[in-house]
Amino acid sequence: MIKAFVVDNDRLRLADDLLANSDKVVWADLVSPTKEEEAAIEAWLGVAIPTREEMEEIEISSRLYVEDGAYFMTAILPAQTEADDPLMSPVTFVLAGNRLITVRYHEPKAFKTFPQRAEKVATGCTSGDTILIGLLEAIVDRLADILERAGRDIETISRDIFQASSTKASKRNRDFQELLKAIGRKEDIASSIRDSLISLQRLAGFLTHASTQTKMSKDIRARIKTLSRDVLSLADHATFLSQKINFLLDATLGMISIEQNAIIKIFSVAAVIFLPPTLVASIYGMNFNVMPELTWNFGYPFAIGLMIASAILPFWYFRRRGWL
Repeated sequence: MIKAFVVDNDRLRLADDLLANSDKVVWADLVSPTKEEEAAIEAWLGVAIPTREEMEEIEISSRLYVEDGAYFMTAILPAQTEADDPLMSPVTFVLAGNRLITVRYHEPKAFKTFPQRAEKVATGCTSGDTILIGLLEAIVDRLADILERAGRDIETISRDIFQASSTKASKRNRDFQELLKAIGRKEDIASSIRDSLISLQRLAGFLTHASTQTKMSKDIRARIKTLSRDVLSLADHATFLSQKINFLLDATLGMISIEQNAIIKIFSVAAVIFLPPTLVASIYGMNFNVMPELTWNFGYPFAIGLMIASAILPFWYFRRRGWL
């Protein structure tokens, strides 16, 4: 599918037909294009549109390059970010003269919100370079929103792990398995957004070089510089979130180890407490002819009392030492 946009009173307007408005189109958005649509765009621009396989290559030279006077820039962008498993896929931006072409195979939210805003408000997006900067700014704003939401979720997980209540019931109610799953999901989001920001950071650097080659206006170059700073700050924040997630993971594993050690300690203490009574019962269960207590009237109460005392004394000692 091809979405063609033209400028109408300093606003973007969706055109009905690309070929009918070929002279006025400033932005062509290719969404999962067919071979026929790619051929039509190539004939219109005179440049080759990268295939999906070429867009997914990880080499910098395959993502950022100049060909036939057009600047090709590919970044990894997220979609379906409302869930904890965003869809990451490459998006290619082609700046050819006064026109912008985007090629994508998924639906990042910025590609929906930016045209709607540019259609209602005069944002100054009247050429390919200004549309590209406005679209990148919308993408960065969206990534910032995702990081903010992830940060709030991480704070919630942190409170669940280090909750102030120390009652036995609250400890039992903490499901560490669910906490580990939540931490894993947030790590996936943080790492995915960080990869996206790194690709955008490289794209911004390449765009800075392109702005000098194509003699873009000072305002565009200033916006590109601001965009680079925003991407860099978000990348640092994503790194901070990843470090905090790793800390929470270590803390959760430490909590699990503490609870396991407490359970093992209880069984160990129980074994030590019941070991002396077992020893006493074993002694008096021996079948020896010469055992004075067998003929003693108070032999049975004496053996029972000895077993109780041998159980109470270790328990009292452990409590006094603070082991229980």
